[in-house]
Amino acid sequence: MKTRYLGAIAVLLALLAVGFFISGKKSAPDVSFTTLEGKEHSLSYLKGQVLLVNFWATSCSGCMQEMPELIKLQQKYGDKGYKTLAIAMNYDVPEYIENYRQRTALPFIVSHDKDGSLAKAFGDVALTPTSFLLDKNGKIVKQYVGIPNMEELNSLILKSLND
Repeated sequence: MKTRYLGAIAVLLALLAVGFFISGKKSAPDVSFTTLEGKEHSLSYLKGQVLLVNFWATSCSGCMQEMPELIKLQQKYGDKGYKTLAIAMNYDVPEYIENYRQRTALPFIVSHDKDGSLAKAFGDVALTPTSFLLDKNGKIVKQYVGIPNMEELNSLILKSLND
């Protein structure tokens, strides 16, 4: 009887924990960053908007492959409260980042994580591309390692904009 009781409690606690992790969203770290134009901001500055934080590098073939799709998403949803923050990894060359930004006319915020602190704050991001979709409250909706499923990302952005 005692074993059954303890077993039932363990199952109940496990179900509560699973429910918590499914329904609970982790907040993104409130990091500060400097844009390529030299403007200082913090992530909280962008609260109230749906935000894709994208870690990338000019030397990353997957990053170069996904950028045109990220540009399309920004153009599609930018006037509806969506922003992209593209954070170039610390090992990227500043001149390469700036040249790519100008050549492709990136329509979003671009920053260079010169000391690696932004990647560290987001859980030691080491692989590129890695992206975090944040809701209007700065909670992480989804993390992508590698090129996101663009259909799913599009759907999650739309849902987050409507919440």
